Parts: sequence; C-alpha cells; structure tokens
Amino acid sequence: MALMGMMLAIAVTLSWLEACIPPIPALPPGVKLGLANIVTMYVLFFLGKNQSIVIAILRSGFVLLTRGPVAAAMSLSGGLVSVGVMLLLTYLKHRQPSFFLISIAGALSHNLAQLALASLLAGTWLVVGYLPLLLVSGVVMGSTTGLLLRTLMPVMGRLQGVLLPHEFSADISGRKSDRAQSGTETGD
Repeated sequence: MALMGMMLAIAVTLSWLEACIPPIPALPPGVKLGLANIVTMYVLFFLGKNQSIVIAILRSGFVLLTRGPVAAAMSLSGGLVSVGVMLLLTYLKHRQPSFFLISIAGALSHNLAQLALASLLAGTWLVVGYLPLLLVSGVVMGSTTGLLLRTLMPVMGRLQGVLLPHEFSADISGRKSDRAQSGTETGD
C-alpha cells in the first residue's frame, strides 16, 4: 500500500512538472512527453496488472481535480487503453517485446484512444486529421519514456526493495523472479 501511494505521488508529481514546462515550439498542441507513464509502466511490469489499472484510474482522478471532467475522461480513456495494450504485450509467450517496444505501443494506443474520445466528444471525425501527427509523436514520446524507464529502473527498484521484501519482487510478466522463487534472493 505504501509503495502504491509513493508511485502515485511520483506519477502526479511528474505530471505536474510536465505541465510546468512551457510549450515547446516544435511540438504541436496537446503533444506531451508523458513522464507519468514511466511510473504506470513500472507498476505494470513490477507490481502487477491490477495495480497499474489503479494507478491509471487514480491519475485520472488527479486530472479531474486539476483540469476538469473532459481532461479526466481523456486521461482515463488513454490510460486504461494504454495499460490494456501493454498488458497484452507482456503476455506474449513466443517473443516478449522489450520495455522500449511496449512503451511505444502504450503511447500509440494512448493517443488513439484519446483521438477516438475527442472525435466522439466533438461529434465529428474531422479530428482524425490529427492522426499522422499523433502516430509520429506516439513513437517518439513512447521511445523516450521507454528509455527513461530503462534508465530509472535501478532507482525505482531500490525504492521497491526498501518498501517490499525481496521475495515479492516481480519480473516483467508479474511473476516472482527465479531467484525469489528459489529463495536465493540476495538483498543487494
């Protein structure tokens, strides 16, 4: 519970920090890096699917409180679809994609879900003209957040190790690591 609270606090803080960054002239309106998605991916990969869904919903609750119901609906649609797609990819048996590819798929599905909801809310499919830009930005931003996750995993893992016993640490598929299952977890 404490770890989930900390993960939510980090996600909300990253979201707030990202909102404080002035618009970058090269980026089109609405395109963001998605720093808080780093936390959602970490939770999905290492704490479990239910926890990642909870983080996505609670992040949308924060958006509701700070930016209103339309922004919260957009956040919720993008967040839940993104988590769903990333979760499905983690269950591939023959060839499990890397964090990097899962991150890109999550960003693309997030953008597509938000575009579909925007079209529904606007009552027109004209917003689909934004699709090429959202596909390119999804690949670029998904790549960036995937690389950031990979870079930050040792730090986040230490945080998890402090708050959870090692036997509860999980690998990408949500199962206990081989060392944890065999009881040879070292604690470093």
